[in-house]
Amino acid sequence: MMKVLITGCAGFIGSHLAEALLARGVEVAGIDCFDPLYPRNHKEANLESIRSCGGSFHFVEGDIRNPEDLAKAAGSKAPDAVVHLAAKPDLRQALKDPPECVDVNVTGTLRVLEMCREINVSNVVFASSSLVYGSDTKVPFRETYSADRPVSLYGATKRAGELLCHTYHHMYGANITCLRFFTVYGPRQRPGMAIRVFVERVLNGEKIPVYGFGKPARDFAHVSDIVEGILAALDRMGGYRTYNLGYSRAYSLTELIRSIEVAVGKKASVELLPDQPGDVMVTFAGIDLAKAELEWKPEVSLEEGIEGFVKWYREIGRNLELEEDTTNPS
Repeated sequence: MMKVLITGCAGFIGSHLAEALLARGVEVAGIDCFDPLYPRNHKEANLESIRSCGGSFHFVEGDIRNPEDLAKAAGSKAPDAVVHLAAKPDLRQALKDPPECVDVNVTGTLRVLEMCREINVSNVVFASSSLVYGSDTKVPFRETYSADRPVSLYGATKRAGELLCHTYHHMYGANITCLRFFTVYGPRQRPGMAIRVFVERVLNGEKIPVYGFGKPARDFAHVSDIVEGILAALDRMGGYRTYNLGYSRAYSLTELIRSIEVAVGKKASVELLPDQPGDVMVTFAGIDLAKAELEWKPEVSLEEGIEGFVKWYREIGRNLELEEDTTNPS
């Protein structure tokens, strides 16, 4: 039976990936540190959902920067592959504590790669980001672009992670695929992310904060498509590769808000605000390489994805937040 270790297993993408792998009959090992950026009960619910799938699932609460925690998560039988998703993902939090962001995203990635070298794991999928492209306005973004001028700390740490991956491939022969995720959304999305905030505020009749005066445009990729991209990468490991994973369309914030209004059935109230540090004007994935080499293409449109997210939020997400408020009264 194939075995895959997922870092950040209890998070948004990690929990969906774990379920997909278990459905394939893969043995899944996971590690997650329950970073306070996520209310703990949200991740505990994700883990319960994974466990309900049945199959072989082993989970360790630990820090990827700690070699002992990583060894415990990997277990006595070395995994066949590692999917490294764990990171400090929040642009605003990175500005508040740059050393922590760099330590988790760069040192943590180094620790994961070192573990793989030490226990002879030759297949690694690394979760990178569209933010490595920085403020490049040549769209769609192509993997051939230099990606050497990120404008956010998070983007810089992800580019650093890619470079570490390339070095470990070159020095030790590891098969490493870097997947540059564009704006991922869907059920279990982390609190504080734009779509979740927008839906929550429209439902509550509160103003939506729209930065950049509504001008930025984003390539929104549904989590189910992202998971399929990761699975496709795991099925085709070999050498060092980099792929964009996105819907391959830049949606304006106006289009996003309109989709939310339709799904919620309620008009949004908008507050236009200036740019925030690290923001970029546009993201737009060129996905020809992923289509050709991974035989992957996105299936979920923004309208369909937003409708599904609103349904999940009404049925599950809102209850998690109410539970959180009850457990941790202010």
